[in-house]
Amino acid sequence: MLEILLFSLSIMYTPGPVNLLTLLAGVKGEGWRTLQFCLGVGVAMCLLFLLIGYLGEAIVSPHLQRVVGLLGGLYLLYLAVKILRSRPSPKVNQEEGSKLTFLSGLIMQLSNPKALIVILPVVTIQFPNAHIVGPSIALWSILLSSLAAGAPTTYWLLGSRFKTAALSGNRILWINRLMGVMLGYIALQFIFDSVVM
Repeated sequence: MLEILLFSLSIMYTPGPVNLLTLLAGVKGEGWRTLQFCLGVGVAMCLLFLLIGYLGEAIVSPHLQRVVGLLGGLYLLYLAVKILRSRPSPKVNQEEGSKLTFLSGLIMQLSNPKALIVILPVVTIQFPNAHIVGPSIALWSILLSSLAAGAPTTYWLLGSRFKTAALSGNRILWINRLMGVMLGYIALQFIFDSVVM
């Protein structure tokens, strides 16, 4: 279960468009209305976790889990290397901060490929391995979607509290490195579990 949390945190908390938009909103001093955007992100993740979680429980066989685990692990390892090698820029279009509504957060997260990168491995591999089935899928979906809403909220708080420091490329680079290492660890675990299964 710790693997589920580590994997989810390492993907959700890396700087991406959603997180950087809220960071910028914090730096610009946009108030509590930004939280409705974060809530929209969380609701979108909850819907996706529930939908894909229950579909995965119904259609993913143990043999298919092994294949998905191996392919997913290789892809996650690729992503970890990309994250570790990236030089993120906190620059985001200044106009975008003013459009942070619940609906924009919901739509942005529903169409965000990063959301599926989090959800598919969790519900098709990690949930079955941890014997998370039936009603437990709903509980874990709520927990993980709360973490998803917490990522942009954290970036917004960082932006509002540490305006100049929050936009420091070095700090974002170190966050990326930490998340890349965590993601690499989880990717290797996926590959190992798939081969040993």
